[in-house]
Amino acid sequence: MRKSLNGQKPNRKREQAAWAKDDFETLYTQYADQVYRKCLSMTKDSEVAQDFTQEIFIKVFSKLDTFKQQSAPSTWLYSIAHNYCLDQIRISKRMNLQELPEGVELAEEPVVTDELQLQALERLMENLPVEEVTLLRLKYEQGLSVSQIGQQLNLNESAIKMRLKRTRDKLNRLINQRLQ
Repeated sequence: MRKSLNGQKPNRKREQAAWAKDDFETLYTQYADQVYRKCLSMTKDSEVAQDFTQEIFIKVFSKLDTFKQQSAPSTWLYSIAHNYCLDQIRISKRMNLQELPEGVELAEEPVVTDELQLQALERLMENLPVEEVTLLRLKYEQGLSVSQIGQQLNLNESAIKMRLKRTRDKLNRLINQRLQ
C-alpha cells in the first residue's frame, strides 16, 4: 500500500486539498520525488532530471488555476511532467543535429534502441483515449497495483483488469498495424 510523505494513506480528496495555492509546499513535498523519478527515467541524467523537476513545478504553480479536478492531482501532475520531458527531449534532439565528418557513413541497417521503441510506443499511445493511457501509465510506469489503481479511480479490481486488458489489446493491434 502506497503512503504519502506524511504517513497517511493517500486519497483523492486529500490530494486535491494539497493543490491549494496556499499549500504549494505540501504539493511539492508530496510529489517532487515522483516527478524527479519520472524525469530521470526519461532523461537518464540526474542533473537534467533535477532541472526538469524544478521547471515542471514552476509550470504547475503558474497553472494551478487550470486544474479541473476531473482526475487525481497526481495524474494531472504526472501528465504535465511526462509531456514536459518529451518536449524537452525533442527540442534537445533538434538542436544537436550535426553534419557527419567526411568519411563517416551511416550504418545500412537502422539500429533500434530501447529509447526509439519507447518513443514509437509513445506515438502510438497518442491514438488512445486519455483514460486508457492513464491506466497504462499508472500500472506500468508508476508501478501501482490493480487494487491501488481501483482505489484511485473509484473502480473495482475486475473493471481495472478488464480495462487494462482491452487497452493492451488495442495497443497491440496498433503496433501490429504499424509493422505491416
